[in-house]
Amino acid sequence: MLQQTQVATVIPYYERWLRRFPHFTALAAASENDVLHSWQGLGYYARARNLHATGKAVEERYGGRFPRRIDQMRELPGIGKYTAHAIATFAFDQAVPIVEANTTRALARIFDCRAPVDSSRGQEMLWKYAASLVPSRSARIYNSALMDLGALVCLPRRPKCDHCPVKNSCRAKNPDALPVKKARPRLRQFTENHTLIFRRGRILLEQSSARWRGMWTLPRDNGLSGPESFRGGQAVTPSLARPMHISVFPFTHHRITLQIFSRRGRRITRRNQRWFAIGELDSIPIPSPHRRAMVDLLSVKRATPKRRPQS
Repeated sequence: MLQQTQVATVIPYYERWLRRFPHFTALAAASENDVLHSWQGLGYYARARNLHATGKAVEERYGGRFPRRIDQMRELPGIGKYTAHAIATFAFDQAVPIVEANTTRALARIFDCRAPVDSSRGQEMLWKYAASLVPSRSARIYNSALMDLGALVCLPRRPKCDHCPVKNSCRAKNPDALPVKKARPRLRQFTENHTLIFRRGRILLEQSSARWRGMWTLPRDNGLSGPESFRGGQAVTPSLARPMHISVFPFTHHRITLQIFSRRGRRITRRNQRWFAIGELDSIPIPSPHRRAMVDLLSVKRATPKRRPQS
C-alpha cells in the first residue's frame, strides 16, 4: 500500500484491510470483487491484484506462512527487489539493504553519487552503497533510521545539513544538486468520455477490462470518443455536446480528463454492462474518479425538481 502512496493516506486503509483479510487464508479465499472494493481509493489497482495473487500463492505453496528467503519472495506476484528486501528486514530482521525514495536521496548525497539514480548504473551503485552500510545486527532499526534520515533531515529541498547526524561522513559538496535524475518524459494529456444513464432509480455501469480491470465504471461513450487533437497543449475532444461533469486525475506520466455526458435510458448493449440500484453502489468496486462523478451527478439529479406538465 505504501508504494506510490503516503503513510497518512495508507493507515486507515491498512487497518480496514487487516480487519477484512486478517491472514493469507482469508485473502486467498476472497473474490477479486471484494479485494478491489477494499482497495478502492488507493489507486494503482495492479497492486491489489498482485496482493490477491500473492495471497493465493502463499496459501498454496507455503501453507499460509510467508516465506523468509528473498529468492522465494521474489517469485511471488508484484514483489520486486525493494519489496522483498523491505519485508526481509522489517518482518524478519534480516541484514539486507533497502533502496527507496528516501534512502536513495540520502545515499546519493552521502556518497556523492553523480549517476542518475533512475538509471540501471545508478541503481546498481546505490544498492552497493546500501549493502556496505548495513550492520549485521538490528538491521531493521538501522534501515528504519536511514529512511527517517531521508524523510526528516536529508530533504529534497533545503536539507537540514547542520542537524544531520552523518554530516561529517557526507561527501556531497552541493546536496541540493543531488540526486541526479534522467529528464522526465513530457506529460501526456488524454480525454475519456463516459455517460450517465439513469432510469427508475438504477444506474447503468460496465465492468472495465482496461486500466481498472474488474471494476465498475460509467459506460464509455463511443459516440463521443475518437481521435483527439491538441491545441495549446490541451486535448480537444471532437464533440459538440456539453459534458455534465469534468474532472482531472493524474498518473505518473499522463493526465486524464474525465468527461461525463447525459444520455436517456437505454437497453444493455454490451455483455459487460449491468443495471445497479443506487443502494448497491457502496458494495461494488468503483474507481474513485467515477465514484466522485456519480455522487456529484446523482445528488444534482435528486435535488432538481421535476417539471410539471403545463395545463
